[in-house]
Amino acid sequence: MSEVINNSDQVRLWTEVAAGRPNFEGIFAGFRYAVDFPVSAYWQDVLAASPGAKVILSDRDPEDWYGSFSQTILPLILDKAAWPENRRPWFEMIDEVIVGKALGGRTDREGILAAYRANAAAARALEAQGRALVFRSTDGWKPLCDFLGVEVPDEPYPKTNPRAEFFAAVKSGTEEPAG
Repeated sequence: MSEVINNSDQVRLWTEVAAGRPNFEGIFAGFRYAVDFPVSAYWQDVLAASPGAKVILSDRDPEDWYGSFSQTILPLILDKAAWPENRRPWFEMIDEVIVGKALGGRTDREGILAAYRANAAAARALEAQGRALVFRSTDGWKPLCDFLGVEVPDEPYPKTNPRAEFFAAVKSGTEEPAG
């Protein structure tokens, strides 16, 4: 998301994806991986277009995830009157991507949790094929590094992006907003 929020070309390209006209080659030119929204809403489309791609599901308790999402991203999306003019194209794209695609148009608690659980089930179904890893951050580096075929770093697994930093990141546009 940090690459998207500050890049009008990326915002335009993801807006095109939301409109049903994906250009994944253009989106991912110069990148080896992507995390968070908007790609997380379209991971199945990206896998279909990129047969060698893999997906990592950051598995969380649905209630915990909902608590974070409902206190960070969701209020920003729903309060359209508060969208800053200089960020409006990004907010419009995020609204289409998150509410329109990822949540199927539902913003109620039950609909959001159903979308979360369905997304997790779809990723779990790919795990047996070796194209997905269902990963919990408490598992540390090893399963993640094994899945990616890289060495385990000699440092503790990081914990970043606490809720308290979220709103400052969105306002400044300098860091990755996540939920």
